[in-house]
Amino acid sequence: MSAHNATSLSTPAAPQALPTDLLALLTTMVSMGALGDWFKLFVIGGAIETCRRYLFRWWNTFLESFWLTASFSDGDDSYNWVMFWLSKHPSWKKARTIEVSTRTFGLNSPVVPVLGEDEDSASTRRMSLLPSKDATYSTWYRRRYMWISRSEERQHTYWTKDTLTISFLTRDHDILNKFLLECRKTYMEAEEGLISIYTASTSNEWRHMASRPKRPMNSIILDPGVKDLLLDDARDFLNSKSWYADRGIPFRRGYLLYGAPGTGKTSIIQSLAGELELDVYIVSLSRMGLDDASLSELISGLPERCIVLMEDIDAAFHRGVKRKMEQPKDTPGEKEEDDKPPGKDEETFTSRVTLSGLLNALDGVGAQEGRLLFATTNCYTALDPALCRPGRMDLHLEFKLASRYQAHELFKRFYMPTKAGSDDASLSETKEGDRSPSPSSSECDLPPVGDLIDLRPPTPDPSEPSDDSEKP
Repeated sequence: MSAHNATSLSTPAAPQALPTDLLALLTTMVSMGALGDWFKLFVIGGAIETCRRYLFRWWNTFLESFWLTASFSDGDDSYNWVMFWLSKHPSWKKARTIEVSTRTFGLNSPVVPVLGEDEDSASTRRMSLLPSKDATYSTWYRRRYMWISRSEERQHTYWTKDTLTISFLTRDHDILNKFLLECRKTYMEAEEGLISIYTASTSNEWRHMASRPKRPMNSIILDPGVKDLLLDDARDFLNSKSWYADRGIPFRRGYLLYGAPGTGKTSIIQSLAGELELDVYIVSLSRMGLDDASLSELISGLPERCIVLMEDIDAAFHRGVKRKMEQPKDTPGEKEEDDKPPGKDEETFTSRVTLSGLLNALDGVGAQEGRLLFATTNCYTALDPALCRPGRMDLHLEFKLASRYQAHELFKRFYMPTKAGSDDASLSETKEGDRSPSPSSSECDLPPVGDLIDLRPPTPDPSEPSDDSEKP
């Protein structure tokens, strides 16, 4: 019994014979010539696959030589041109798959009336017919076959990127140039009488926000000479590019408008943009995520001729844009407020833009030239002197409360009677070159009550006893 156990223990295990079987298998394959056949199959199959790929590549290249393809990204001006042109194309009225959108690209796009209603009775919210992102369209342009498609790609968790692709069956590259010029012309014709307003997105790209009607200069009532000063100075600067270049001076101009709120600072900027036919780019220094690098990137990406608007520049930083703030003297009524614990009724720091970063963005190496910078503030003393010096803010203009002249003109603007067959604008025009002194009280007498609202206090009747006479 013990010998049997010793014999069973000395028997080798079965897995130890596996390496011998594998070696035998490899020897058999080599001796039978199977490896050579497999090698031939690999070489021949690889050659066939390589030829197939090159053949299809050459075929695609041959076909693409007859097609001219252009892509347009959302956020670019050319994208708005093409999409606006497509929204006016009559072929969308016959398309079976379309996208109905209220996007008008800031312009007067075609109106799609609500079902069962006329255009006059439809909602004032305009709707446009656009190509859908789930279909490919074909149409004709100047006797050339054209394909249209849209795609959407997620760029970030919070936004996506829309791409428009248009292909022409032609070998003439001039067709694309004619198409772009036609789209741009159509867009500009619809934009006539409007100014474009751009804002910076969180991805540091300028995006078209809206288009607003041009505001005439005579609708802004200021003291004589103020509008002429700004308009003449801006026109003289825009026409002096060669003068700046010959002397090696940076071609930039800055204006600082300060004064009480509601005195016309932003209104005159909008009116100047329409008069000079310039677009307005709004820079918000308190925007979330904006830092020195992002601000420099935005400023360097501006076009050459534009108006850059920074409103309330004093409120964009913690307690004003100043390196060293002067501490006001304590008064007996303010001592109790100083004892408040921190965190209550305190101004929070929301901007990551520093004063040094703002100064470098305005007149640094990468600053754009040819632009007109307008900065507004309600507290002139809160600004640092380095920000207000010439070269950054060349012209300082104070906007005070309404003077007697402005009050007189405002009164005429709102209470002048409208005559039959006359234009309201012609009645309210104010001559820019008039330098006459402020009107006297006799010139401000009200017309008869039948023409205007009688704002004068009632005249007491001398026959009736007054309240004072009744007193003992």
